[in-house]
Amino acid sequence: MNNLVFPFVHKAKPILKWAGGKTQMLDVLIPLMPNQYCNYIEPFFGGGALFFAIQPQQAIISDTNPELINLYRVVSSQVEQLILELDKYYNDQDFFYEIRALKFENLDNVQAAARTIFLNKTCFNGLYRVNKKGEFNTPFGKYKNPNINDSINLLRVSDILKNKEIIQADYFDVLEKYAKKNDFIFLDPPYFPISQYSDFKRYTKEQFSEQDQFKLSQCFKMLVDRGCYVLLTNSNHPLVYEYYSDFEIRCIDTKRHISCKGGARTGEDIIVIGYDV
Repeated sequence: MNNLVFPFVHKAKPILKWAGGKTQMLDVLIPLMPNQYCNYIEPFFGGGALFFAIQPQQAIISDTNPELINLYRVVSSQVEQLILELDKYYNDQDFFYEIRALKFENLDNVQAAARTIFLNKTCFNGLYRVNKKGEFNTPFGKYKNPNINDSINLLRVSDILKNKEIIQADYFDVLEKYAKKNDFIFLDPPYFPISQYSDFKRYTKEQFSEQDQFKLSQCFKMLVDRGCYVLLTNSNHPLVYEYYSDFEIRCIDTKRHISCKGGARTGEDIIVIGYDV
């Protein structure tokens, strides 16, 4: 049984800067969580801001992104080798494009994880983005002194990830197989696009369509019927209200960290709550 207890032993923070990350929403999300639950399950894991903030004892984390899941598996079980590998990396534009050109699938697990961290720390706005071929295509960020090898945080994160299930799979397959009564499910899918600039939330080559959003809403209802505590975030889009009309919906103002325009850094997020708060 997980208990929502503060403060936490390890002050770990997300390894990656991630489009749609929930760091700015933690002060809203955490009070909405149940005080007690069984497994913590997050199938659109991304940067994992909520997970690292609450540090659940029993957890299943998953994502469809193979590079992301490889990274978390390596941090969990091979963090010392990863830290040594990251010592080889440096902040240089030519070196950046040399590393970006490497194929993820041609690297061993540790090399691939180091590449993922390096590109995230040194690319423009920390934006993980791939083209339709699944190739990372964000340009060099021109930062003066990025913290490429944050070894202290990596060790803390490694400790937190120990004995956690880390799965690369579609969210529906994970939830259908693992979600049980009294589990807490946090759903942070790619958002409904609300402008032409919202496309950065697509961090795998597969797009999350309107049909996918509807399927997710049906999955939400299935989980509630199963007796799970389900919390979902999305954009302030009319279809979110339509799809989740049977549940409590809250709208909050949020800040956007990944944006090329300073004036575009505020927005509204929707939180759907599938249980009594």
